[in-house]
Amino acid sequence: MYIPFSDIDFQSRVWVYQANRKLSDSETGIITETLKASLDSWEAHGKPLTASGKVFEHRFVVIAVDERDELPSGCSIDKSVHWLQEIGNRMQIDFFDRSLAYFDDNGEVQTIPVAKIKASVQEEIIVPSTTVFDNQVATKAQWMNRWKIPASNSWLNRYFTQQTNL
Repeated sequence: MYIPFSDIDFQSRVWVYQANRKLSDSETGIITETLKASLDSWEAHGKPLTASGKVFEHRFVVIAVDERDELPSGCSIDKSVHWLQEIGNRMQIDFFDRSLAYFDDNGEVQTIPVAKIKASVQEEIIVPSTTVFDNQVATKAQWMNRWKIPASNSWLNRYFTQQTNL
C-alpha cells in the first residue's frame, strides 16, 4: 500500500538509488507515478507492504517500507530492484553505478568517480565542509539526519586526515 513519503514512519527501512545523471522534470514525474503504482501493490508473501517512494534532488530515488506492519522478503526487495532496473533501461538511467560519489556543489548535485576522490581532496575540489550524500542510510530517520553531511563527517574523512599529514 503506497503512502506519501512524508507520512511513512521514521523507523521505516529505506533504500537510496542514485541516478548517474540529472533527471528532467518529465522523467521525475514518470518515475514518481511508476513507483506509486508499483508500491501500491507491493507485497511480501501475499501480504501488502506499507511503502513509499520519492525522487529527491532530481537524482535520487528513495524507497521506504514500514517494517512494523510487514517485513519485506528477499523476493519483494528483489522486485523493487527490478522496478528500478526496468525504469533505468527504458529511460537510459543507471541507478546502480556505485563507482560514483555524490556531492553538493552550490545547490547542484555533482558526481565524481570514487577513484578520483583523493585527487579531488588534494586539489580542494572537495573540502571538509563539502556536503556529500550518504546513500548507505538504512532508515528514514537516518536519511533525514545523515543523508546530507559534511565530507569531514563521512567516509571521506580519511582523505582529509591524510592531507594534513603530508
